[in-house]
Amino acid sequence: MGYYDHVENVEEYVAMAEGYDGRELVAALREYLRAGASVLELGMGPGKDLKLLNEHFCATGSDSSAVFLDRFRQEDPAAGLLLLDAVTLETDRQFDALYSNKVLRHLTEPQLAESFRRQALILRSRGILLHSFWYGDQVEEHSGLLFVHHTEDSLGQAIGDRYDLLESKRYTEIDPDDSLYVVLRKRT
Repeated sequence: MGYYDHVENVEEYVAMAEGYDGRELVAALREYLRAGASVLELGMGPGKDLKLLNEHFCATGSDSSAVFLDRFRQEDPAAGLLLLDAVTLETDRQFDALYSNKVLRHLTEPQLAESFRRQALILRSRGILLHSFWYGDQVEEHSGLLFVHHTEDSLGQAIGDRYDLLESKRYTEIDPDDSLYVVLRKRT
């Protein structure tokens, strides 16, 4: 069982994340993706970014935690949601874009590389990825959760040659330049 399979851990995360969302990231995605495009959010958690994505796109939320999905379904029973692991991404659906806000930081280096490989399979031709990470080279573990920070170099190794880099930008979430997002386009 994973950390977020427990209601109390989900509620603790929701309280901790109060006041934070991916508004800046969604704005960046809008620069590369037409309105109404299909977007899959990986690791939607409480669903704040899913709501923002749905203001401009046709977004589907996903998480490996049924607790997060059930919690969001209580708020929006009609929401499009998938129970998905961010590494295996076992779905037969395809999307114009994939999005995550500091979710892939929980993956080991080999898992991250495999996730990028699997993402290419569910991404339409010339589709877009936007993923954010904490910036740096730290690797930590707390309560059984892995936290891997990334730099442009470490991400480049995991991304491989399936995508073209459109943008890489450092930004501030808590401390100056503590975060990094990348925008990638699937090669044809």
